[in-house]
Amino acid sequence: QVQLVESGGGLVQAGGSLRLSCAASGRTSSNYAKAWFRQAPGKERDFVAAISSGGRSTAYADSVKGRFTISRDNARNTVTLQMNSLEPEDTAVYYCASTRYASPRAITERVDYPDWGQGTQVTVSS
Repeated sequence: QVQLVESGGGLVQAGGSLRLSCAASGRTSSNYAKAWFRQAPGKERDFVAAISSGGRSTAYADSVKGRFTISRDNARNTVTLQMNSLEPEDTAVYYCASTRYASPRAITERVDYPDWGQGTQVTVSS
């Protein structure tokens, strides 16, 4: 099992930026494929961004393309989500998730992610 801890959420005005970080535990987890999902009140948990083991392959939800960037530092076992040009519709709890395997491609299917962090709240005011 991979332990994941998110940080960096908060309140920001529309058009602003936030940077979310996810720290993973476990030496062998540093090369697992990882992703960010989000869940707004009353809605399903949706895919946001994913990154492959080496970081060369990334994938994004259409709603965040061009505004969000996912990256990783395997030496530190961290994954980061840089969020720019935030919109009120981005308000949600953001979750870091990990697979339990290495992958050369970004994995976008929620079913492939057995391990999740507790989430961090992002609120964008208009």
